[in-house]
Amino acid sequence: EVQLVESGGGLVQPGGSLRLSCALSGFSFSAYAMSWVRQAPGKGLEWVAGINSGGDYTAYADSVDGRFTISRDNAKNTVYLQMNSLKPEDTAVYYCAAGGRFAAEWGEYHYWGQGTQVTVSA
Repeated sequence: EVQLVESGGGLVQPGGSLRLSCALSGFSFSAYAMSWVRQAPGKGLEWVAGINSGGDYTAYADSVDGRFTISRDNAKNTVYLQMNSLKPEDTAVYYCAAGGRFAAEWGEYHYWGQGTQVTVSA
């Protein structure tokens, strides 16, 4: 059974940092590209960041470029999202997603976690 489990969300003040983790099981993690996708209250899904299967290529949405960093540890079957300089507009449910090839759009990803809430507020 394929499982993706996110953790690390929470409440943080503007300007603060959080690190999200996503642990995967049930498939060959190192063969899959990974992305983080978010959904803000009342809005649709937004692709945030992605990393290829080998971990040597990353890409970011303009809204988070320079503030967020995606990484992966294939030995631990885990992908991370380091979020710095957080803004209230980063408030959303964050999902990790796995797909057979890298793509900068959420529709290309086949497996999804349950999501973790990130709230940025004073």
